[in-house]
Amino acid sequence: MGKAKNLKTRVSSYFSKQYLGEKTKLLVLQIKKIKTVEVASEIEAFLLEERLIKKYTPRYNIKLLDGKRYPSLKITVKDKYPKVLLVRKQEADNARYFGPYTSTSSLRTVLKILRRIFPYQAVLNHPNKLCLYYHLGLCPCPSVIKDENYRQNINHIIDFLEGNKKLLLKDLEKERNQAGIREDFELAQAIQKKIEAIMLITSPFYQPFEYELNPNLRSDVVALNLQSLKEILNANGVSVSELNRIECYDISNTSGLNATGSMVVFTNGEKDSSSYRRFKIKRDYQSKPNDFAMMQEVLERRLGHSDWSKPSLIIVDGGKGQVSSAKRIIDNLSMNIPLIGLAKREETIITPELKEIKLPKDSPALQLMMRLRDEAHRFAITYHKKLRSKAFLPSLNGKI
Repeated sequence: MGKAKNLKTRVSSYFSKQYLGEKTKLLVLQIKKIKTVEVASEIEAFLLEERLIKKYTPRYNIKLLDGKRYPSLKITVKDKYPKVLLVRKQEADNARYFGPYTSTSSLRTVLKILRRIFPYQAVLNHPNKLCLYYHLGLCPCPSVIKDENYRQNINHIIDFLEGNKKLLLKDLEKERNQAGIREDFELAQAIQKKIEAIMLITSPFYQPFEYELNPNLRSDVVALNLQSLKEILNANGVSVSELNRIECYDISNTSGLNATGSMVVFTNGEKDSSSYRRFKIKRDYQSKPNDFAMMQEVLERRLGHSDWSKPSLIIVDGGKGQVSSAKRIIDNLSMNIPLIGLAKREETIITPELKEIKLPKDSPALQLMMRLRDEAHRFAITYHKKLRSKAFLPSLNGKI
């Protein structure tokens, strides 16, 4: 039992009589059928191999089964604040064990990735003070700061290690939506980043085990995202020749009050925060909030700045109404700028002709657009909160 990127090469190697050892020759003689399981990414293949070996206990993976030579993961689930530990021996101590795994370096890579998404304690006896990893965002130090969400992180790690990606994403989406209902937008944004990270590391375009071999992997992934988006748009009637400057817009207000608009910019697929702009809505929409008109105001003001670089693509947060409003402004100014919208409910792309494009959630093009949209939303909400606070404080003057 094993994994491979090239199945033909891996399987044919067992039938090369010239190089087979005695054990492998015996294994080949006992083959009755070959079954394959296709997964999206190498990280999933790495985790699946361990689960299948544990399930079927294959005779020729005996070194893995003894649990001594190869590393395992131990999660002390019975502790008030469970720890995630790398161990060489599995014991009867009511902890959850995963493994053993064939590659220590690959296991450490998986742990490093998981800890960035779901921070956890990695020592058995954590000091009663904030550690270095807390400041790096890798350890919540729950025994010090009483992190109520810590066990939730541990449960998510267990789901991931068990291969329950769909369940994990469903739970995270539920948590994100509940945070949005409570208007805890910072938490909702943090959870959304976790969702995107899970989607990324389990996509066929992300290969975490190749970072050391390919130091340009991040730039390769970004280039792939841009190329994917470009191909999809051109295939659906939105003509784009390049995507070196993408601008995304969002509106934030409370019943028309303290309305703001945000413009975030991705240059060559990466955040360009120095080019971000925010707009305080000047026209009065208090009697009847109008997100469409607000979007038109923001775009009209932005496109009036001939000194700003011209966008390769404009994305508006919203559906057909927002896209139609944005298109009207671009047409009125006789500008030739590609335009699309991203509707939140189904993560559907809307073209200027109001055509709907539904992409799979693991689409690199969709992931890039969601990053843009979520960043525009965060930037708009931050400015809206600031204006709302300024409006609130004067009303308390003399009443405190």
